[in-house]
Amino acid sequence: MRAWPLLAGLLVADPSLAGDGRLLGSGGLSSVDGAAGGGIVPWAVIAGHGERRRWDVVASTARIDTGDFDLRTQAVAIGWDNRLELSFARLSLGLDALVSAGLFPNRRLDTDVLAAKLRLGGDFIYGVAPQVALGVQWRRSRDPDLLRFASAQDDQGVDIYLNASKLWIDGIASLRTVASFGVRSTSANQLGLIGFSNHRSLTLEGSLAVFVHPNWLVGAEYRSKPDRLAFASEDDWGDVFVAWLPSRQWHLALAYADLGSIGGFDRQRGFYFSVQASP
Repeated sequence: MRAWPLLAGLLVADPSLAGDGRLLGSGGLSSVDGAAGGGIVPWAVIAGHGERRRWDVVASTARIDTGDFDLRTQAVAIGWDNRLELSFARLSLGLDALVSAGLFPNRRLDTDVLAAKLRLGGDFIYGVAPQVALGVQWRRSRDPDLLRFASAQDDQGVDIYLNASKLWIDGIASLRTVASFGVRSTSANQLGLIGFSNHRSLTLEGSLAVFVHPNWLVGAEYRSKPDRLAFASEDDWGDVFVAWLPSRQWHLALAYADLGSIGGFDRQRGFYFSVQASP
């Protein structure tokens, strides 16, 4: 019972904790493959801020440019009852460096991601146990005829991931802190943009972020990657980011991402920018 006066004080002191729906930012950002979470990895949260049998729709666009390559994504996600999330994303990879070197046709590699995420239990904010969610992502290349250049074995595959995420109101330096950890089973090469393998790999991913202000979030992410391509290595991804959440309707994020080696070109690093909007 003693916790209720403290909670009431927080609601009065911090407007982002009050009002209809969930805490501002509790739906995360839109990840590069459409699921709610960070920029390059999903969290166990459900897209949007709706709860109690309410729908929420989130649309987003993002771009990562390393100079040699650029990745563009457009996505839409629907959250229901803070329990179920459905999403669709289209990823498009520009291969300027490979085209200039005469190693690839002058075309982009496009991949669709159709996904679902189910909250299994726990709570993102309240209680001791983290929120846990199970996600399934079906990925299909829109350019199967081009995948022979990358020696891919298939043009489609399924990712299955399990994530646990938690927000602490009084976290690092007494600031709101988010941590997320996930395990993924995947057959995709570079998110499926360079096709799929006949073998699956188990990869790890995680995020740590702090609300330095009710509307500002800074953090870092890590996503391990399989390395099965015959012609080039595939490195793990990571980034550091800052996100501005001026309202429940608009979220903007800027990151510096390290994508490692892509297509035999090392040190692929560049800025990542995303915009997310909801009604």
